[in-house]
Amino acid sequence: MKLTLGFSPCPNDTFIFDALVNGKMDTKGLSFEVVLEDVQTLNEWAIEGKLDVSKVSCGALPLMLQHYVVLQSGGALGKGVGPLLISGQPAQPGSDIPNMNDYTIAIPGENTTAHLLFSLAFPNAKKKIFKVFNEIEDFLLHAPAAAGHTAGVIIHENRFTYQKRGLFKLMDLGDYWEKRTGYPIPLGGIVTRRSFSPEIQSKLNALIRQSVEYAFGNYPLLPPYVVQHAQEMEEEVMRRHIDLYVNQYSINLGADGRKAVKRFIEINEQGKKAAGMINDIFIQSL
Repeated sequence: MKLTLGFSPCPNDTFIFDALVNGKMDTKGLSFEVVLEDVQTLNEWAIEGKLDVSKVSCGALPLMLQHYVVLQSGGALGKGVGPLLISGQPAQPGSDIPNMNDYTIAIPGENTTAHLLFSLAFPNAKKKIFKVFNEIEDFLLHAPAAAGHTAGVIIHENRFTYQKRGLFKLMDLGDYWEKRTGYPIPLGGIVTRRSFSPEIQSKLNALIRQSVEYAFGNYPLLPPYVVQHAQEMEEEVMRRHIDLYVNQYSINLGADGRKAVKRFIEINEQGKKAAGMINDIFIQSL
């Protein structure tokens, strides 16, 4: 059985899926047509029900629950892993966060966890523009005068590069979530078609878990698949990326991770519209 599988070219995703898609393990009769795209594109496709299995933002889950259920393995959750709000100008020492109502804020996609976390912290901010995540630093460095004060929400490897480019952190949006809820930050998850049989869903979950465990078992070796798709990224940045975003929740969400994802959906405006499906978002526990 051949399935379409979408994930990003970021080191955490290629690290997780390397063994599964590159012949390093027995895939139990399944094969995969891999599609590498940025997470906003994957979210949009999942809302349309385009792929069989996909990495998606937890912030977009309510929009796709009619098509998909969430697997227990392969996701990105944790503490201290959230998106950062940055700017070209530092916050004044001892001062509060600037009033974001006066800023043009660049956000990595509309249907993303980063957008939802920003909106929780700054519900009245209106001047938002949506960009691919790796365009945000350049926007802040070269924004037109008409944009006025600018800020951006960064994710992925940009957490490790913004300071080198002369940009400054204003706020850790993940820290805001953690203090408010006590839960780990649910950044992303792996979904598969709701229409698949429980046997196929369980097999997929087990295979992805095995792929993560294979990657951990060979770490700190960086697979060529990770290096190939990281392109110009320094090795140190790749490793920091993996160390931050791939953890025990990537092996198995567990009770804590499932509670975090449910809570994230419950406070999402779109999630309120999907309230009837909140208790039916995960495959059955294995």
